[in-house]
Amino acid sequence: MEKELTAFQKFMNTAIEFLTNYSFQVVGAIVVLIVGHFVGKWVYRIVFALCERKKLDITLSKFLSSCAKMGVLAFAILIALGKFGITIAPFIAAIGAAAFGASMALQGPLSNYGAGLSIILGRPFVVGDTIVVTGQTGVVQEVTLSCTILTDEDGVRITIPNKNIVGEIIHNSFKYKIVENSVGISYDDDPEHAIRVVQKVLEGFPEVAQAPKPQVGLQEFGDSSINIGCRYWIPTTKHFQTLCAINLALHKALLAAKITMPFPQREVRIVSGTAPVK
Repeated sequence: MEKELTAFQKFMNTAIEFLTNYSFQVVGAIVVLIVGHFVGKWVYRIVFALCERKKLDITLSKFLSSCAKMGVLAFAILIALGKFGITIAPFIAAIGAAAFGASMALQGPLSNYGAGLSIILGRPFVVGDTIVVTGQTGVVQEVTLSCTILTDEDGVRITIPNKNIVGEIIHNSFKYKIVENSVGISYDDDPEHAIRVVQKVLEGFPEVAQAPKPQVGLQEFGDSSINIGCRYWIPTTKHFQTLCAINLALHKALLAAKITMPFPQREVRIVSGTAPVK
């Protein structure tokens, strides 16, 4: 029993000595961390508002704001450690050694972060752009350090690791997607009249972008029709429904204008007869 009492007495003496010597340091460190937390959030809002005023894209704005916040928090942690007389040199050496070991073990994940930093700073695309990369097409919803998130017209969420994007060919059509279509008319019809009809239909759809303007013209001379080609840009998020609506409107407008839309025909002749007798 005496051993337990002696051990408890030593523990109490140590606790009292610690509180006597370091109570103010502990309270001061806690206060510094709390203040650093709120100052970091305030700095984040200030930097983010400044980036918005400069009209930077949302991804770069969040990245710069987060860097500023982390810098404030790191400074607060250093001050808190200083309250206990702890030097940071050994910690820096330990962090460097740990980072080297982690980089060797986690080359795949870390390469995503390096590629993400390259995308954020290089800005080959931003949130809201329509891109085609690694065989995937979609609207950019978010760019993080590890991956880029796309969504297609069906609402499917596509997550692409950033290391698979950097170094690849990227097609960026911003918020629009191009439609290349053609409609055949009879050789007896006036192609200029058909071109005006197609242009009028496209002008009736506010979804069709006016910059760049739709392109309509005589595309080629087919076997059974003159093909009127048209190229126009519509929002990626409404691509399929707008395309179908325009095709139906084109069909109705050409019929109303009494323009014939021929279809391929083949003429088959059957020759009958008897072979000559030798």
